[in-house]
Formats: sequence, structure tokens, C-alpha cells
Amino acid sequence: QVQLVESGGGLVQAGGSLRLSCTASGIILRKYVINWYRQAPGKQRELVAAISSGGSANYADSVKGRFTISRDNAKNTVYLQMNSLKPEDTAVYYCNAGAYISGYWGQGTQVTVSS
Repeated sequence: QVQLVESGGGLVQAGGSLRLSCTASGIILRKYVINWYRQAPGKQRELVAAISSGGSANYADSVKGRFTISRDNAKNTVYLQMNSLKPEDTAVYYCNAGAYISGYWGQGTQVTVSS
């Protein structure tokens, strides 16, 4: 059974940092493109960052220079380091392995940034 588990969310003041983790069981994450999405209340889910199996990373313009996605293949985990957080970063953050429709999803972790 495939399971993705996000962790590391919480409440932080604007300007602070959080590191999200996405740990998998049942699949080998390094074989997949791993995406971090977020969804704020009343808004569509949006792609925040992605990392290829080769380690190339891409970011949404809104988080470039502030967020960093990385892999630890030995731990079968992908991270999202989030710095200089803003209130508009408040959302539930999800990790996704593979395609949007047919891929694997975690349950999400709440990130709340207070002003």
C-alpha cells in the first residue's frame, strides 16, 4: 500500500521559516517527479515546487528565492524548506508523486502564517 505522509506544518509569524517533509512508504520517491501543492481556503490547488528524479527543481514565481525543494533518497523523503514566510503562504500543503490525477497524494499539512 502506497502512503505519502506530510509533516512539519504549523503556525509561524511572517518572516519565519518552516520545513515540510513528505515521507513515503510503498513507493520509491526518487523514481518520481515530486510536487508540492498548496490550497488556500476558497482557492484552487496550485503547484508550488517540483523536483525531478534527477534533482532539477522548479518553483512558482510566488515562492522563488524563498522556498527550496530537496530530496533525501536514503530516507525516501522530500522536503520543502520555506523561508521568509508571508501571510499569503497560508494553506494546506500537499505532496504528490507522479501525475496530478493518477499519482499519489498525501493528506496535507496546514501552514498558517500570521501577520
